[in-house]
This record gives sequence, structure tokens and C-alpha cells, in this order.
Amino acid sequence: MSQKNSNISCRTSEELKQEFSEIVKQYSESLYWKIRHIVLNHEDANDVLQSVFIKAWKSLDDFQNKSKISTWLYRIAINESLDFIRKQKSSVVLESDVDDGLANKLMADDYFDGDRTIALLQQAIATLPEVQRIVFNLRYYDEMKYSEMSKLLNTTEGALKASYHIAVKKITEYFKSHD
Repeated sequence: MSQKNSNISCRTSEELKQEFSEIVKQYSESLYWKIRHIVLNHEDANDVLQSVFIKAWKSLDDFQNKSKISTWLYRIAINESLDFIRKQKSSVVLESDVDDGLANKLMADDYFDGDRTIALLQQAIATLPEVQRIVFNLRYYDEMKYSEMSKLLNTTEGALKASYHIAVKKITEYFKSHD
């Protein structure tokens, strides 16, 4: 949070609502795209984004200024996105069916306007395990530094680099096998 946001407990209810409204305006688009790269579907991304802001609002008193507000929100967004994916997986027996389902949802999405290469990339990303998918998305789409990712995901930079490297290899292999 900015300097003016550092004393949340000293704010009136109206001041908190106003500040939170500004946070929502400032971070909605970037959070939407982080979520969208994970859940793939526009409607699902909007639902998860709404859940993120509800959770953030309810947890505002717990924010301790140990990290930036953006890092805190991104962590909530990633966790909510993963929870959403896990709930989808729990209703399907085979993980590969879920991965195919994610890719098929993307192709059926009215808001998807990508070409075959982008669709193939999204299908390849959908086949990655959760951690590799998250790391790849943060690095490839958001160009996030490993040091920033490390704070966000509570893991070492070395583990993140390894995950990214393995994800790139798997995506490359996916492209080769679907060419």
C-alpha cells in the first residue's frame, strides 16, 4: 500500500471503502490477466477476480505492509485461481481430461481472438502441472523476475528457474508433437 494506506486501522469505514475502491481500479486489469492466464476462460477469470477482491476486502485488516499491496493481491489471485482449477479437477476423474477441458474452454471462449499458434501455446500450457504453469505464466506473460516470484510463491529462485526451464522443454515438445 502507499504511505497513506499504511495505517489501515486508523481509517474510518468510508475512508477504507474509498481506498479499497482505488485499489480495485488500479489492479483489476493486471489481476484479470494473471488470472486469465491460469483459468483461460473470460467468465471464469471474472468470477475468480471477484473472489480475489472479496477475499482481499475481508482480509484487509490482516495486511501487515510486509510486502507491497500488489504482491499481496497477486498471491491471493494465484491462490484463488489454483483453488478454482482444483475444484474443476475434483469433478473430473482424469487430469488429462481437465487439461483438454481447459484448452477446449479457451477455444470455445467468445473473447479468445488468437490464432492457431496462440491456441497451441495455451493448450501446451494447460498440460503443465500447476506450479510449472504458474511459473511459466508469470515469467513469459508478465516478465516477472525470479526474485519477485520467489516472494510471491514462497519458494527459492533456483526452484523457480528449474520449473520454468522444465515448462519450456515440455511446451517445446508439445509443439513438436502437434506440428
